[in-house]
Amino acid sequence: MIFLSVTAITLGLSLIAFTLIKGRGQGLRGWVLAPALAVVVAMELCDLMAFLRPGQWVFWKQKALYAESLLPGAWLLFSLVFAREGRLRDLPLMPHFLLAASPLFLLSAFYVPIDSFIFSPDFPDERILFLGRAGYLFSIGLFLYLIYILVQLERTLVSMPRHARWRGKFEIFGAGTLLAALLLYYSQGLLHKTIDMNLLPARSMALTAAVVMMGWSRLRRGEATAIRVSREMAFRSVVVLAVGVYLVSLGLLGEGMRYLGDAQRRSIVLIAALAGGLGIVVIFLSEAARRKIRVFLHKSFYREKYDYRDEWLRFTRKLSVAESRDELHRAILAFYAETFAVQGAALFLRDPERGHYRPTASHGLGRVEGVFPVSSALVNSFGEEGWIFSSREDHPRVREESGEFLQAHRVSFVVPLRFDRTLEGFIVLGRIINEGEKYTFEDFDLMKMLALQATSTILSMNLSEQLAQSREMAAIGKVSAFVLHDLKNLVSNLALVVDTARDNISDPEYQMDMLQTLTATVRKMKALMLRLKTMEEKSALERRECPLQETIREGLQMIGGAQVKVHGKEVVAQIDPVEIQKVALNLVLNALEAGNGRPVHVETGDAGRAFFRIRDQGCGMSEEFIRTRLFRPFETTKPKGFGIGLYQCRSIVEAHGGTIEVKSRTGEGTEFTVWLPKAVSRSQEPGAGSQELEAAV
Repeated sequence: MIFLSVTAITLGLSLIAFTLIKGRGQGLRGWVLAPALAVVVAMELCDLMAFLRPGQWVFWKQKALYAESLLPGAWLLFSLVFAREGRLRDLPLMPHFLLAASPLFLLSAFYVPIDSFIFSPDFPDERILFLGRAGYLFSIGLFLYLIYILVQLERTLVSMPRHARWRGKFEIFGAGTLLAALLLYYSQGLLHKTIDMNLLPARSMALTAAVVMMGWSRLRRGEATAIRVSREMAFRSVVVLAVGVYLVSLGLLGEGMRYLGDAQRRSIVLIAALAGGLGIVVIFLSEAARRKIRVFLHKSFYREKYDYRDEWLRFTRKLSVAESRDELHRAILAFYAETFAVQGAALFLRDPERGHYRPTASHGLGRVEGVFPVSSALVNSFGEEGWIFSSREDHPRVREESGEFLQAHRVSFVVPLRFDRTLEGFIVLGRIINEGEKYTFEDFDLMKMLALQATSTILSMNLSEQLAQSREMAAIGKVSAFVLHDLKNLVSNLALVVDTARDNISDPEYQMDMLQTLTATVRKMKALMLRLKTMEEKSALERRECPLQETIREGLQMIGGAQVKVHGKEVVAQIDPVEIQKVALNLVLNALEAGNGRPVHVETGDAGRAFFRIRDQGCGMSEEFIRTRLFRPFETTKPKGFGIGLYQCRSIVEAHGGTIEVKSRTGEGTEFTVWLPKAVSRSQEPGAGSQELEAAV
């Protein structure tokens, strides 16, 4: 025992000296650990002397009592200053009160006789001290102070960011170890009204461990960074404190019941334990009680009621998970109801077509009905600055006009949602849960801040939905444009048939050609109608080996006449014949329109790849037009054109893995060359099997 006490005292004095030297010039935070440790070292020294000199135990326990009386104030000051921002005078009301009350321990030690604290008939033999009335009350006070100090250290540790926690956690662990040992040491006085001095080695070991951890923290990791304790941690600490008081009360009740019979004592303690536990659960699950506790913490521990950064982050997280407009509205209302402790909320948004504000969502208020015109008294009460309407203030015009609505939903506040100078809507807050709570400018500022973010988020989602609708309409317009372009080509074919029929209707051969052309046109129009009816786009090309020249001739049958000359070498290509016929038909029709009746030449051939080339003798195109506008959709030089024919042709050819080349000179004509993949026979393939290439058109 002597060795443990001497070691603890030596290490404690060393750390005190180091703290005083290093903390010079650093203010209160630099040296506050030194007096706290000095008190415990003095207690250890006096108790060691009382143990070694039992004949003088009263003298040394008197000195130890003086040191113990300084224990609450010194360690409370350390727990409130360690690794925290701010000055001592900025502390809230409760810590100020406890610091101011701590000298009462010292006054009682000086003016109350020692035998009222402790007495021992045979201390030299048993080392047991019995507590008098003053000693018992003294131990209760120390016990409660130590619990509060541990709660403060726990708040500090949990609130530290990761880098600060790395620096200060061992110092807090050391202080917590020492205070926990003292708590156990004094708890025996509450349970048995005695102090067993034989437990001093355990306290000495705790002091040694605490000094080692605190010294290691200061020597190797430096002083902890200052932090600010969050309100959530403060609320959790209140729960811990309440549970601690509950357990202490059970211990005191058990001690008071020891004079009753065993059966009665157990019954009373069990009933008290159940009632107390149930009371704690009910209190901390009650929204009104929770709100009152938070308001108390704000008034007692903080200068600001809200941590705006934390509230903004929580609000942002809640809004970010909303996947639809209704979910977004409900998330906004739920956050307002939770943050400002009201039973429900409703959202009114502007209806630009009807010129009034109508309810769009409700949370906890049931069904909300009614509209507010732009000229209503409630809307006008917001003013140009966007003031928040409060039912606790006098608004005679609003009450006269909307009193029934306010009374039906027990409206407490109405928060405007403004964007620039436009009132986009407002949020109606229902009954206040804690009727006695006073709402100040801090509440109104937070309401306005959240309203700004809510307004921008609502408008952003509205714009996103409008943009999505615009894109859908654009897609429908694009499909319609392609359909109209195909119809235009088919109508052009029919017009050519009608024009030539006037001169050749009596020719049997022409009649057969005309019937084939009409049949092909009807077949294509039916296919187009079916495609338009089902609204299904062709997702992949149906490619196969086809003779290119024959495919083009079939596609140009409906044109008829001698204006189109097809010649060249036959080549087998890997193509979708229907789509390639569409490309050839579109290019030939364009060439006929540009050539004003002059013949159009279509040549097929093989130059490493299959190709067909269409030449006309029309007006031609400029290089600037070819480079900037030729293949762009909805760009055309024709008075009645749609501007999507060449865009569609290039899409089809590129889907085949081919390309389109253009040569043109103004006044001389144009030449389009379409390059397509050749068919590859099985024996020419580099690997077993052919690879089917499919691409979306």
